[in-house]
Order: sequence, then structure tokens, then C-alpha cells
Amino acid sequence: MFDMGVDKLAVLLIFGVPIVAIIGGIFLKALKIVFGDPSQKKSNALNGEETKIIQEIYQGLERMEKRIEALETLMTKKD
Repeated sequence: MFDMGVDKLAVLLIFGVPIVAIIGGIFLKALKIVFGDPSQKKSNALNGEETKIIQEIYQGLERMEKRIEALETLMTKKD
């Protein structure tokens, strides 16, 4: 019924397997687009939290800079 020689089998394996993998990858990406990526939702929540923490650190560093400038002013006035 199927008279497949070694050469035809080799061509099928060389080109068939990567094509199936590519089509499967495209299918999985399409599913993620349609149904959404649950890890992305979790990532967005973490990004908001991280942004808040970074802002707090920045504000703390600004306050520290003002204190250091005040100390430098005091130290230069004593001399």
C-alpha cells in the first residue's frame, strides 16, 4: 500500500518533525492570546507592588540626601 523508501522516510523525518513542532508552537501561542496568560496577570500585580516599593526607596533616598546636605552645611559652618 505505502511504498516508502528510506529516502522518502528521511525527507519526511527531516522536514516533518520541525514543521509539526512549529505548528504546535503557533497553536499554543494562539491559545495564550485567546484565553490569556495567567502568569501575565500575576506579573502585572507584582509590577504594581514593585513600583510602589521603588517609589518608597526613591523618596527615602531624597530625604537622606537633604539630611546629608544639612549636615554638610553644619560641618562647614563650624570650621
